[in-house]
Amino acid sequence: MDNNEIGDSVGTLDGAVIAVAGAGGPAGHAALLRLAQAGATVIGADADPERLAEGVDAARYAHGGATVIGDTVDLLDGPATTRWAEGIEKEFGHIDGLVHLVGGWRGSASFDATDLMDWDFLEKLLIRTVQHTSLAFHEALRRSDRGRYVLISAAGASRPTSGNACYSAAKAAAEAWTLALADSFRKAGGEAGPSAAATILVVKALVNDAMRAERPSAKFAGYTDVRELADTVAGIWAQPAAEVNGNRLWLTKKP
Repeated sequence: MDNNEIGDSVGTLDGAVIAVAGAGGPAGHAALLRLAQAGATVIGADADPERLAEGVDAARYAHGGATVIGDTVDLLDGPATTRWAEGIEKEFGHIDGLVHLVGGWRGSASFDATDLMDWDFLEKLLIRTVQHTSLAFHEALRRSDRGRYVLISAAGASRPTSGNACYSAAKAAAEAWTLALADSFRKAGGEAGPSAAATILVVKALVNDAMRAERPSAKFAGYTDVRELADTVAGIWAQPAAEVNGNRLWLTKKP
């Protein structure tokens, strides 16, 4: 499914409660703002409290009256992630989404120069955090009438390059895990179809204004702006669960 199938029509998210994992980075900041603009109550989590607070404050300031909360959570800690999910549901009564924006990259000049220490690093950030958040939020999302789990992935998972073996393999594993979550939602929906969905958004890479300022001559060809990504994320809730569950939505050219 291509991103133009989502379109520019983003339905209201009034009353929705959406958690954002990895909310301290530029993509997280953009997602907090966009989801708040759409009317959602947004709870961001990050291991860096300062970066998280910047995004939360910016979203609150830009959209007065929005409920935007920041929680410092170590998503590599499974029990802590579960407590985070349980706390959100206890406070607000329901959870309608988890947006997974935890990222990281390491690569090498060639395949034979691959350092498996990079795998150890990326396995934690790109796979373990997906496992912890999906398991922690699964039941709450399944109970919601519009539950969504949104994973941000990379085109390299489908066509790995020689210097990105660890990164591409970790992204592919995270996608497989998310598709297993989608199958769980499908089975839970039975003949009526799923009410919750797990979806993968695929980018080549992300770009933001700070990156453009640092490299004014760079073209960033094929990159997705973090604001465009945030618009697409918010649009997931406007699509029927059955249409997006278990699908990859491409924001870049398919390899």
